[in-house]
Amino acid sequence: MTSLKLIEGFMPMQMIFELAFCVAVFAGISYLLDRSGMGIPRFWQGILFWVFIMLYLKYRIYPPIPFSVRAMYGTVSLIAIFMWMSSNEEDWRKFKQPIMNVLDAVTPFHRVLRTVYLIALPIILWGFSYNSFLPNLEEPIELRTVHPAPPASTKVHGKTFVLQTSYNPYRVNLEGKFDEEFARKLITEQSMGRLMQGRPDANPWDPNAQGYIKYVREGGEIFFQNCHFCHGDNLNGRGLHAFAFNPIPANFTDPGTLAQLQETFVFWRVSKGGIGLPREGFPWASVMPPWEQHLTTDEIWKVILFEYWHTGYYPRTWD
Repeated sequence: MTSLKLIEGFMPMQMIFELAFCVAVFAGISYLLDRSGMGIPRFWQGILFWVFIMLYLKYRIYPPIPFSVRAMYGTVSLIAIFMWMSSNEEDWRKFKQPIMNVLDAVTPFHRVLRTVYLIALPIILWGFSYNSFLPNLEEPIELRTVHPAPPASTKVHGKTFVLQTSYNPYRVNLEGKFDEEFARKLITEQSMGRLMQGRPDANPWDPNAQGYIKYVREGGEIFFQNCHFCHGDNLNGRGLHAFAFNPIPANFTDPGTLAQLQETFVFWRVSKGGIGLPREGFPWASVMPPWEQHLTTDEIWKVILFEYWHTGYYPRTWD
Protein backbone atom coordinates (compact mmCIF):
# COMPACT_ATOMS: atom_id res chain seq x y z
CA MET A 1 0.00 0.00 0.00
CA THR A 2 3.02 2.27 0.32
CA SER A 3 3.53 2.26 -3.46
CA LEU A 4 1.14 5.22 -3.66
CA LYS A 5 3.30 7.84 -1.99
CA LEU A 6 1.94 10.23 0.62
CA ILE A 7 2.48 13.85 -0.36
CA GLU A 8 4.92 15.60 1.98
CA GLY A 9 3.21 18.27 4.05
CA PHE A 10 -0.30 17.11 3.03
CA MET A 11 -0.36 13.63 4.62
CA PRO A 12 -3.27 14.32 7.08
CA MET A 13 -5.48 15.78 4.34
CA GLN A 14 -4.54 12.99 1.95
CA MET A 15 -5.49 10.39 4.57
CA ILE A 16 -8.87 12.07 5.13
CA PHE A 17 -9.60 12.16 1.39
CA GLU A 18 -8.51 8.55 0.92
CA LEU A 19 -10.68 7.30 3.79
CA ALA A 20 -13.63 9.41 2.56
CA PHE A 21 -13.21 7.86 -0.88
CA CYS A 22 -13.13 4.37 0.66
CA VAL A 23 -16.32 5.11 2.62
CA ALA A 24 -18.00 6.15 -0.64
CA VAL A 25 -16.79 2.96 -2.36
CA PHE A 26 -18.00 0.75 0.50
CA ALA A 27 -21.38 2.51 0.53
CA GLY A 28 -21.69 2.10 -3.25
CA ILE A 29 -20.84 -1.61 -3.13
CA SER A 30 -23.32 -2.14 -0.28
CA TYR A 31 -26.07 -0.37 -2.24
CA LEU A 32 -25.43 -2.42 -5.39
CA LEU A 33 -25.39 -5.70 -3.47
CA ASP A 34 -28.64 -4.79 -1.71
CA ARG A 35 -30.29 -3.98 -5.04
CA SER A 36 -29.16 -7.29 -6.49
CA GLY A 37 -30.50 -9.26 -3.52
CA MET A 38 -27.04 -10.27 -2.24
CA GLY A 39 -26.69 -7.70 0.53
CA ILE A 40 -24.11 -8.22 3.27
CA PRO A 41 -25.62 -8.07 6.79
CA ARG A 42 -25.11 -4.71 8.49
CA PHE A 43 -23.19 -6.39 11.32
CA TRP A 44 -20.56 -7.81 8.97
CA GLN A 45 -20.42 -4.57 6.98
CA GLY A 46 -19.38 -2.73 10.14
CA ILE A 47 -16.84 -5.40 11.10
CA LEU A 48 -15.28 -5.50 7.62
CA PHE A 49 -15.00 -1.73 7.37
CA TRP A 50 -13.38 -1.49 10.82
CA VAL A 51 -10.87 -4.20 9.86
CA PHE A 52 -10.14 -2.26 6.67
CA ILE A 53 -9.41 0.92 8.65
CA MET A 54 -7.03 -0.95 10.97
CA LEU A 55 -5.19 -2.46 7.99
CA TYR A 56 -5.03 0.98 6.38
CA LEU A 57 -3.43 2.47 9.50
CA LYS A 58 -0.95 -0.39 9.78
CA TYR A 59 0.18 -0.76 6.17
CA ARG A 60 -0.66 2.54 4.45
CA ILE A 61 0.86 5.05 6.86
CA TYR A 62 4.60 5.48 6.53
CA PRO A 63 6.68 5.82 8.67
CA PRO A 64 4.76 3.25 10.74
CA ILE A 65 2.81 4.57 13.72
CA PRO A 66 2.97 2.69 17.06
CA PHE A 67 0.29 0.26 18.18
CA SER A 68 -0.87 2.60 20.96
CA VAL A 69 -1.73 5.30 18.39
CA ARG A 70 -3.41 2.78 16.08
CA ALA A 71 -5.45 1.60 19.06
CA MET A 72 -6.67 5.15 19.70
CA TYR A 73 -7.66 5.65 16.06
CA GLY A 74 -9.23 2.18 15.99
CA THR A 75 -11.35 2.98 19.04
CA VAL A 76 -12.56 6.25 17.53
CA SER A 77 -13.32 4.44 14.25
CA LEU A 78 -15.26 1.75 16.12
CA ILE A 79 -17.39 4.39 17.84
CA ALA A 80 -18.01 6.16 14.53
CA ILE A 81 -19.07 2.89 12.84
CA PHE A 82 -21.38 2.08 15.76
CA MET A 83 -23.01 5.52 15.47
CA TRP A 84 -23.37 5.01 11.72
CA MET A 85 -25.00 1.60 12.15
CA SER A 86 -27.40 2.91 14.79
CA SER A 87 -28.33 6.13 12.98
CA ASN A 88 -31.85 4.85 12.26
CA GLU A 89 -34.07 2.12 13.68
CA GLU A 90 -34.02 -0.09 10.58
CA ASP A 91 -30.18 -0.15 10.31
CA TRP A 92 -29.86 -0.71 14.04
CA ARG A 93 -32.26 -3.66 13.87
CA LYS A 94 -30.28 -5.21 11.01
CA PHE A 95 -26.98 -4.58 12.79
CA LYS A 96 -27.93 -6.30 16.05
CA GLN A 97 -29.88 -9.17 14.46
CA PRO A 98 -26.89 -11.58 14.16
CA ILE A 99 -26.00 -10.88 17.79
CA MET A 100 -29.57 -11.52 18.96
CA ASN A 101 -29.70 -14.73 16.89
CA VAL A 102 -26.70 -16.09 18.79
CA LEU A 103 -27.99 -14.94 22.20
CA ASP A 104 -31.43 -16.43 21.58
CA ALA A 105 -30.05 -19.61 19.93
CA VAL A 106 -32.72 -19.47 17.25
CA THR A 107 -31.19 -22.43 15.36
CA PRO A 108 -29.01 -25.40 16.37
CA PHE A 109 -26.05 -23.67 14.67
CA HIS A 110 -26.57 -20.53 16.77
CA ARG A 111 -26.91 -22.69 19.89
CA VAL A 112 -23.53 -24.30 19.20
CA LEU A 113 -22.02 -20.89 18.47
CA ARG A 114 -23.35 -19.49 21.74
CA THR A 115 -21.89 -22.42 23.66
CA VAL A 116 -18.48 -21.92 22.01
CA TYR A 117 -18.53 -18.22 22.88
CA LEU A 118 -19.50 -18.89 26.50
CA ILE A 119 -16.56 -21.28 26.85
CA ALA A 120 -13.95 -19.51 24.69
CA LEU A 121 -14.38 -15.91 25.88
CA PRO A 122 -13.65 -16.61 29.58
CA ILE A 123 -10.63 -18.69 28.59
CA ILE A 124 -9.28 -15.92 26.34
CA LEU A 125 -9.82 -13.28 29.05
CA TRP A 126 -8.13 -15.54 31.60
CA GLY A 127 -5.15 -15.97 29.26
CA PHE A 128 -4.72 -12.21 28.80
CA SER A 129 -5.02 -11.63 32.54
CA TYR A 130 -2.53 -14.37 33.34
CA ASN A 131 0.04 -13.06 30.86
CA SER A 132 -0.32 -9.49 32.14
CA PHE A 133 0.45 -10.56 35.73
CA LEU A 134 3.10 -13.14 34.86
CA PRO A 135 6.50 -11.76 35.99
CA ASN A 136 9.23 -11.55 33.38
CA LEU A 137 12.56 -12.58 34.87
CA GLU A 138 14.56 -12.54 31.65
CA GLU A 139 17.34 -10.00 31.22
CA PRO A 140 17.02 -7.59 28.31
CA ILE A 141 18.83 -8.81 25.22
CA GLU A 142 20.32 -5.37 24.55
CA LEU A 143 20.87 -2.22 26.56
CA ARG A 144 19.08 0.87 25.29
CA THR A 145 21.31 3.67 24.03
CA VAL A 146 19.78 7.06 24.81
CA HIS A 147 22.09 9.11 22.57
CA PRO A 148 23.51 6.76 19.91
CA ALA A 149 26.84 7.56 18.32
CA PRO A 150 26.20 9.72 15.24
CA PRO A 151 27.57 8.93 11.79
CA ALA A 152 30.46 10.97 10.38
CA SER A 153 28.07 12.53 7.86
CA THR A 154 24.43 12.46 6.87
CA LYS A 155 22.65 13.19 3.60
CA VAL A 156 19.50 15.33 3.70
CA HIS A 157 17.63 16.37 0.55
CA GLY A 158 20.56 15.28 -1.59
CA LYS A 159 23.18 17.32 0.29
CA THR A 160 25.85 15.73 2.49
CA PHE A 161 26.50 17.31 5.90
CA VAL A 162 29.72 16.42 7.74
CA LEU A 163 28.62 16.59 11.35
CA GLN A 164 31.93 17.80 12.81
CA THR A 165 32.35 20.68 10.36
CA SER A 166 28.77 21.69 9.55
CA TYR A 167 26.97 24.43 11.47
CA ASN A 168 23.54 26.03 11.73
CA PRO A 169 23.49 28.66 8.96
CA TYR A 170 20.96 30.76 10.88
CA ARG A 171 23.17 31.66 13.85
CA VAL A 172 23.94 34.99 12.24
CA ASN A 173 24.40 38.55 13.45
CA LEU A 174 22.59 41.63 12.15
CA GLU A 175 24.95 41.72 9.15
CA GLY A 176 23.89 38.19 8.19
CA LYS A 177 27.24 36.61 9.06
CA PHE A 178 27.63 33.42 11.09
CA ASP A 179 28.39 34.60 14.62
CA GLU A 180 28.25 32.18 17.56
CA GLU A 181 28.93 34.85 20.17
CA PHE A 182 26.10 37.06 18.90
CA ALA A 183 23.66 34.17 19.08
CA ARG A 184 24.94 33.10 22.51
CA LYS A 185 24.21 36.55 23.99
CA LEU A 186 20.59 36.35 22.85
CA ILE A 187 19.94 32.96 24.46
CA THR A 188 18.42 33.94 27.77
CA GLU A 189 17.77 31.97 30.93
CA GLN A 190 14.42 30.22 30.79
CA SER A 191 11.86 32.17 32.80
CA MET A 192 8.47 33.78 32.41
CA GLY A 193 10.17 37.20 32.25
CA ARG A 194 12.29 36.27 29.25
CA LEU A 195 10.65 38.85 26.94
CA MET A 196 10.35 41.59 29.57
CA GLN A 197 14.01 42.54 29.78
CA GLY A 198 13.78 45.77 27.81
CA ARG A 199 15.77 44.25 24.94
CA PRO A 200 13.85 44.41 21.66
CA ASP A 201 16.71 42.62 19.91
CA ALA A 202 15.98 39.57 22.11
CA ASN A 203 12.27 39.43 21.28
CA PRO A 204 11.58 37.15 18.29
CA TRP A 205 7.98 38.42 18.10
CA ASP A 206 9.11 41.98 17.48
CA PRO A 207 7.94 42.77 13.91
CA ASN A 208 11.28 44.48 13.31
CA ALA A 209 13.37 41.52 14.48
CA GLN A 210 16.20 40.71 12.11
CA GLY A 211 18.83 38.03 11.65
CA TYR A 212 19.18 35.35 14.30
CA ILE A 213 16.18 36.38 16.40
CA LYS A 214 13.93 36.55 13.32
CA TYR A 215 14.91 32.98 12.43
CA VAL A 216 14.11 31.93 16.00
CA ARG A 217 10.55 33.17 15.46
CA GLU A 218 10.25 31.29 12.16
CA GLY A 219 11.56 28.13 13.82
CA GLY A 220 9.00 28.56 16.59
CA GLU A 221 6.19 28.80 14.06
CA ILE A 222 7.33 25.56 12.43
CA PHE A 223 7.68 23.88 15.85
CA PHE A 224 4.14 24.75 16.92
CA GLN A 225 2.74 23.58 13.59
CA ASN A 226 4.46 20.18 13.70
CA CYS A 227 6.29 19.28 16.92
CA HIS A 228 4.43 20.60 19.98
CA PHE A 229 1.80 17.83 19.80
CA CYS A 230 4.39 15.45 21.25
CA HIS A 231 7.14 17.63 22.73
CA GLY A 232 4.75 20.09 24.38
CA ASP A 233 4.15 23.83 24.34
CA ASN A 234 7.00 24.30 26.81
CA LEU A 235 9.27 21.72 25.10
CA ASN A 236 9.10 19.51 28.19
CA GLY A 237 7.89 16.32 26.48
CA ARG A 238 4.34 16.69 27.79
CA GLY A 239 2.46 17.33 24.55
CA LEU A 240 -1.11 16.42 23.67
CA HIS A 241 -0.14 12.97 22.35
CA ALA A 242 2.91 12.44 24.59
CA PHE A 243 1.44 9.85 26.94
CA ALA A 244 0.37 7.60 24.08
CA PHE A 245 4.06 6.62 23.85
CA ASN A 246 6.36 4.69 26.15
CA PRO A 247 8.76 6.24 26.84
CA ILE A 248 7.24 9.68 26.34
CA PRO A 249 8.96 12.16 23.96
CA ALA A 250 12.21 13.87 24.95
CA ASN A 251 12.09 16.68 27.51
CA PHE A 252 14.22 19.41 25.94
CA THR A 253 14.23 21.47 29.17
CA ASP A 254 16.13 18.64 30.89
CA PRO A 255 19.87 19.45 30.96
CA GLY A 256 20.54 15.87 29.88
CA THR A 257 19.09 16.37 26.39
CA LEU A 258 19.72 19.42 24.19
CA ALA A 259 22.32 20.90 26.51
CA GLN A 260 24.50 17.78 26.09
CA LEU A 261 24.26 17.58 22.30
CA GLN A 262 25.93 19.22 19.35
CA GLU A 263 23.60 21.09 17.04
CA THR A 264 24.55 18.93 14.07
CA PHE A 265 23.74 15.82 16.14
CA VAL A 266 20.24 17.21 16.72
CA PHE A 267 20.00 18.00 13.00
CA TRP A 268 20.81 14.37 12.19
CA ARG A 269 18.30 13.00 14.74
CA VAL A 270 15.49 15.30 13.62
CA SER A 271 16.12 14.66 9.93
CA LYS A 272 16.25 10.87 10.18
CA GLY A 273 13.83 10.33 13.07
CA GLY A 274 13.58 7.15 15.12
CA ILE A 275 13.42 4.98 12.01
CA GLY A 276 16.83 6.24 10.84
CA LEU A 277 18.82 5.25 13.92
CA PRO A 278 21.80 2.91 13.53
CA ARG A 279 21.51 -0.65 14.81
CA GLU A 280 23.37 0.20 18.01
CA GLY A 281 20.50 2.53 18.91
CA PHE A 282 18.10 -0.39 19.39
CA PRO A 283 16.01 -1.31 21.24
CA TRP A 284 14.79 2.23 20.68
CA ALA A 285 11.21 3.26 21.46
CA SER A 286 11.25 6.39 19.31
CA VAL A 287 8.36 7.04 16.95
CA MET A 288 9.60 10.44 15.79
CA PRO A 289 9.15 10.55 12.01
CA PRO A 290 12.03 11.39 9.67
CA TRP A 291 11.28 15.09 9.36
CA GLU A 292 13.32 15.37 6.18
CA GLN A 293 10.23 13.88 4.53
CA HIS A 294 8.08 16.77 5.72
CA LEU A 295 10.36 19.79 6.23
CA THR A 296 13.07 21.46 4.16
CA THR A 297 16.67 21.59 5.37
CA ASP A 298 16.29 25.27 6.26
CA GLU A 299 13.13 24.58 8.26
CA ILE A 300 14.87 21.87 10.28
CA TRP A 301 17.76 24.22 11.15
CA LYS A 302 15.30 26.94 12.21
CA VAL A 303 13.34 24.57 14.46
CA ILE A 304 16.59 23.53 16.19
CA LEU A 305 17.52 27.20 16.58
CA PHE A 306 14.19 27.86 18.28
CA GLU A 307 14.54 24.85 20.59
CA TYR A 308 17.90 26.00 21.92
CA TRP A 309 16.69 29.58 22.32
CA HIS A 310 13.51 28.56 24.11
CA THR A 311 15.24 26.22 26.58
CA GLY A 312 18.00 28.71 27.33
CA TYR A 313 20.75 26.24 26.39
CA TYR A 314 23.61 26.59 23.93
CA PRO A 315 24.71 23.67 21.75
CA ARG A 316 27.64 21.63 22.92
CA THR A 317 30.68 22.02 20.68
CA TRP A 318 32.66 19.15 19.19
CA ASP A 319 35.65 18.23 21.37
